[in-house]
Amino acid sequence: MSASAAAREAKTFTITELAAEFDVTPRAIRFYEDVGLLAPARQGRNRVYTQRDRTRLKLTLRGKRLGFALQDILQLVTMYDSESDTAPQLQAFQVALAAHRQNLEQQREDIEITLAEITQHEQRCRSLLARQPAAPKPPAGPKRR
Repeated sequence: MSASAAAREAKTFTITELAAEFDVTPRAIRFYEDVGLLAPARQGRNRVYTQRDRTRLKLTLRGKRLGFALQDILQLVTMYDSESDTAPQLQAFQVALAAHRQNLEQQREDIEITLAEITQHEQRCRSLLARQPAAPKPPAGPKRR
């Protein structure tokens, strides 16, 4: 490992720094710890996060944006921790992405069908309302002098 790589690896972060950098709450970061996505060291009562933790948090948030469940993210992130050949890891990620894409495309199709049905019901309501006789005006109350 080069000196610059070692220096980068030695840099640590507080929970406040990571929360600010990634615009998440410290509570969310602690939750990701509980799930097993992050494993900070402790200095007394303080959590100390390494570059590895920072990278895992970044990957976790990216996975969340893509719509993956935390358990799926944990499995994918854990694969990237191994130092073996990355081809199987990338293939597994590609399979997960394809499955997720298929699910989202099915959801989009379902939403488009539902929206078309709503449009039909709205048109039917407008048509029925247009055929209704005008509602009578309420009688005027007694004239006041």
